[in-house]
Amino acid sequence: MAAGDAAAEANGGRGFRRFADIRRGEGALIGWAGLYIFALMTAYYVLRPIRDAMGVEGGIENLPWLFSATLVAMIALNPLYAALVRRLPSRTLIPVVYLFFVANLAAFGLAAHFSSPEQLVWVGRGFFIWLSVFNLFVVSVFWTLMVDLFDSGQAKRLFGFLAAAATLGATLGSAIAATLAKALSTAAMMTVAAALLLVAVACVARIVRLARDLPSRTADLERETIGGGLWAGLIRVARSPYLINIGLYILFYAVTSTFLYFQQAEIAKNAFADRGARTAFFASVDLAVNVLTLFVQVFLTSGVLRRFGVAKAAAVLPLLTLIGFTALAVAPTITAIVAFQVLRRVGNFGLAKPTRELMFTVLSREDKYKAKNVVDTVIYRLGDQVGSWSYALLAAFGLGVAGVAVAALPIAAAWLINAYWLGARQEAMAKSSEQAPERAAPLGENA
Repeated sequence: MAAGDAAAEANGGRGFRRFADIRRGEGALIGWAGLYIFALMTAYYVLRPIRDAMGVEGGIENLPWLFSATLVAMIALNPLYAALVRRLPSRTLIPVVYLFFVANLAAFGLAAHFSSPEQLVWVGRGFFIWLSVFNLFVVSVFWTLMVDLFDSGQAKRLFGFLAAAATLGATLGSAIAATLAKALSTAAMMTVAAALLLVAVACVARIVRLARDLPSRTADLERETIGGGLWAGLIRVARSPYLINIGLYILFYAVTSTFLYFQQAEIAKNAFADRGARTAFFASVDLAVNVLTLFVQVFLTSGVLRRFGVAKAAAVLPLLTLIGFTALAVAPTITAIVAFQVLRRVGNFGLAKPTRELMFTVLSREDKYKAKNVVDTVIYRLGDQVGSWSYALLAAFGLGVAGVAVAALPIAAAWLINAYWLGARQEAMAKSSEQAPERAAPLGENA
């Protein structure tokens, strides 16, 4: 480790240990990783209210079609991403992905600036689809690098800190959007987000350099490529019961989240007349979520994972969902819907998200880079698709808030069973890996 890196390690380690169990050799690395996810989430939450406001302007009835188009885009991009994974080492792969999205943002900014009001509706629909792809891809790539660097034990200690850094970024992004949405143009907001993505690119270079000295690192991130076929991710998910169940966990979450998202979108459309006011509303909800989430991540996440284990931690969000939908079935009020949405998102970002990412630490590198991306993007958006069209079908049958809540109860119950099994399986695989670290698990042992 260079002298400058050693000094950064010493200073960073002392500061970070106040909030997380960061050990020798991890301080500088986790600091740059925290800045990395901080920049990503700030960028996304600057853009998120723009997407939500534009989606509402295009008509609530058209949202299922936008979710369908997003799924198609995810499926189309997956083999292109797999081709990059096949040819490029991590040091090059990740910046290429982010620079691609920066170029996209520049194109949308120009389109938003020069479009007529009629054209802007279509630009908004395109941006809705694009951002729904963007947010999953850029965050998935971040966590892929993290599960490639850290083992299961480190993940329990450190992923809560990284989740907190993500929340701080989301909080700042929400505050920027809520404060400046009415003052800055859409193009200007997109420029801010693009600059933050460039910060993330710089962080990747620094992380790869520091990772040379990380004891748990098993691959050369600067030179070693993954290889494999273009459809290897889909194939490996289909053949692994463990990966299938991670996919189901995400699917259940996405379906139930989509139900609540449509309710929130309908409320905003009826309550606010113009795009700026709607954007500020969505940003304010995000801000409330992020403040509560930060408290959970700083004070509870790592402790819960280490004291209660992965199985119980994974089961918290589906249990909360089961209780929440039961409450909505009994008292289907607007206030209850918004409160439930906030609590679920806090539970997801505060505990379920780091727990879910931890589950990938026991897999092979190809699973981490390819199968994980399929689960994080295609299966997640498949859940949106199932949720959006199911919601439309339930609405067509005349079901209101209470009816939709009742329909969601069996999904939440199945999710609870899936979560506990999945967490218990991860713990068993991690224990097996610790007992035989020299033995790499082949595909069939991901079951």
